[in-house]
This record gives sequence, C-alpha cells and structure tokens, in this order.
Amino acid sequence: MRRLPPLGALRAFEAAARHLSFTRAAAELCVTQAAISHQIRQLEDWLGTKLFERRGHALTLTAKGQAYLPELAEALDRISAATLRLMKHDDRPLRITVLPSFASRWLVPRLESFRARHPKIDVRLDSSADLWDFATERFDLGIRSGLGKWTGLKVDLIAREALSPVCSPTLANGARPIRAPADLGHARLLYDTPHDAWQRWFNLAGMDAPEMNAGVSFTDASLALQAAMDGQGVALGRLTLAANDLQCGRLVQPFNVVLPNDYSYWLVYPSTALHRPGVAAFRKWLLSEAQRGSFL
Repeated sequence: MRRLPPLGALRAFEAAARHLSFTRAAAELCVTQAAISHQIRQLEDWLGTKLFERRGHALTLTAKGQAYLPELAEALDRISAATLRLMKHDDRPLRITVLPSFASRWLVPRLESFRARHPKIDVRLDSSADLWDFATERFDLGIRSGLGKWTGLKVDLIAREALSPVCSPTLANGARPIRAPADLGHARLLYDTPHDAWQRWFNLAGMDAPEMNAGVSFTDASLALQAAMDGQGVALGRLTLAANDLQCGRLVQPFNVVLPNDYSYWLVYPSTALHRPGVAAFRKWLLSEAQRGSFL
C-alpha cells in the first residue's frame, strides 16, 4: 500500500520550492497565496518536518526540503508526461460556457466552420451569464464580457466592444426617416445594459438626450437587437453582436457615431486547459475568426 501525502500539497510544495515564492507558485497554480501557505503547512504536518525557512520576506528550503524537491519534481514530471500522452487520445467533450447573447449572435452562426475542421471534437455549449471559477473543471473554456481581469486565469482578447444606434431598414426609411441623431427624438429607444449608455452616446453626438419614450428595457443584448430587427425601435447595438445582421441588411446603422464600451469580450481559461488538444484547437480557431475581420 502506497503512503502518499495529498497530491495538492505536493504540487504546492514543488511550485513554491522551484520559485522560492508562495506568490509565484499561487499564480502558476491559479490559486491564492493563502491556499499555497495552507497546503505547505498541511504537507509539513503530514511529513512531520519543516520544508521551508521563512526569514522576513525571504524563503529558502531546509536541508530536507532540498533533498525532497528533485525526486518529487521528477515524479510529477512523469505523471504530467503520462497524462499528456493519454490526453492526446482524449475523446471527452469540449465544454464551453458562453454568454447567451454572444452565443446566439456570434458564436453559433460560425460554429460550423470549426466543426468542418475538427469533426471528431464533440463541442458542448453552456449558455449562461453566471460567473464560473473553473475550480471543479466543469468547463474547459469560458467566453465572458469584462475588463479582462480574472484572478488566476488566462485570458485572450476576442474583441473590443463599441455601441451605436441600429434599427430595421423599414424603420430607418419609414414615414419619419432616421437620417441624423436629432431624428432619434421621435423614435422609440430600446434600452440595454449599461443603462446610461444612451445618455453617454447622445453626449458624444453633441446633443441632449431626449426624454425616454415608453418602451422596453432589456438585460440581454440579443433581445434588444431582435426587437430592433422587428421594427420596435432603435437599439444602441453592440456592434460585435450586430455584425452579421448589419452585413445581411437585417439591421442598419444610420450614422457613424460610435461609443466605445468599457467591457470587451474575452476567452477565459485555466492555464492547464491548453494541454488538451481540443481546447487548444478551439482557441486557435476562435482567435483566428476574430482576426479575420468578423467584428465591425
């Protein structure tokens, strides 16, 4: 029967010993510094010996820690190599959590091109706006809107977001056509998040915002775009999400006053995720789609 310490504690020790830093070990393993410190104490208690000497901010290995590190590192390297060999033949589904609006307006219409390139990769999309920390490995990748700061996770920029009025061609060319920002005074404005975006857009256009007409406010950007396509009013559309509909003529952008949005779209994942070939393939495809000029 093998007598083994907790694997998490071994990983924490190996990373901290290699870097001689709990902070850098925490960043590598996508956990907090407090978690690393706890794991080290747990391992030292289990072994019944100290592995580190702490003098102020300096961290050094004890004699026993120095003796333990090389053999442990070799064992972890062998486990990693065996795991990677296995994962090359991994047929688990590729699990992605994605914002509902981004999924319906951008990702799903393009997904067939990924399937054509990688027909053997089973893609599972979970359409949700809920935050996820990847701690339980329920998902391999996430697509979220934000500032690009998720502690302990890797991020790739998919697209900067910008906002501009969009509406149906019928509404734009109707009895009271929309040709200039002032024409929005007689139009129904469709409200999306952020809720002050229309006010900021009118400020950028150099005019006062008209009083809000009775209408509909949405928490899902995709629903606001759909209402605009149906002729229900003018939405302050997210141009990333509206790109397909603008290109196909289902929506029009009456004027070119564009308000930058604070949030952008990001691919979010733990550092270990790219060890899986399917995850790496999807990341490469997604960023390539973004770079091809898919966004306005």
